[in-house]
Amino acid sequence: MAQPIRTFVADSLRVRVYSTQDQLVQDVAREVLGFVQQTLLAQERATAILATGNSQIRFLEQLVQLGGVDWSRIALFHMDEYLGLPADHPASFRHYLRQRVARLVQPKVFHYLEGDALLPIKECERYAQLLRAQPIDLCCLGIGENGHLAFNDPSVADFQDNRSVKIVKLDDACKRQQVGEGYFPNLESVPSYALTLTIPALCSARKMICIVPEKRKAEAVKAALQGPIHPACPASILRRQANCLLFLDAESASLL
Repeated sequence: MAQPIRTFVADSLRVRVYSTQDQLVQDVAREVLGFVQQTLLAQERATAILATGNSQIRFLEQLVQLGGVDWSRIALFHMDEYLGLPADHPASFRHYLRQRVARLVQPKVFHYLEGDALLPIKECERYAQLLRAQPIDLCCLGIGENGHLAFNDPSVADFQDNRSVKIVKLDDACKRQQVGEGYFPNLESVPSYALTLTIPALCSARKMICIVPEKRKAEAVKAALQGPIHPACPASILRRQANCLLFLDAESASLL
């Protein structure tokens, strides 16, 4: 069983650091599995929000492979989608989650955020109503290279947002990450706008699991854990979340 090489608390945020990404993935998948199993013992169904991006791929693979979950009792959401991008586009987050989760485990329902809806403001309202219809048990998320949570980039992040879902303009650092991860060929091809769950919506979950491997995230991790709690680094709000566990590997924690 994988064990962290370091654990500490940053304000209210509990942090675990692992030697390798393999060890991180093994432990975080077991943590999520155990929480979901306990939730389903206590109640009829569970509700979870999932993230996308390259940092989540190995975690999702491990979670699916572990088994031991009655997915037919789990309702799933995701946290963002590009405005105007069709669901079958290779970079669409709906495509990502259908391929890596939905078609493999067949959850009770997967509520998709329709980025190509004809009326995107109404789509935000529709999705917000779905989120409000039941408590969110679990939110699995990552941290962007610019410190974003979902698509709450520093320029649009609002820790007191009274909305659950909104339309945002992506900053260039966020767009460069999407190109660097291989989803778009160049900066110009990345959509300028996206739909995203807001920071209060993400933080409303009963338990948050934040998964942040890789050296390219080290600057954002340092800013989130050691800088001011401020929208300039949206992930810094995690330090106020006693319901959150942050999982790092040696590379992402290398600047701490």
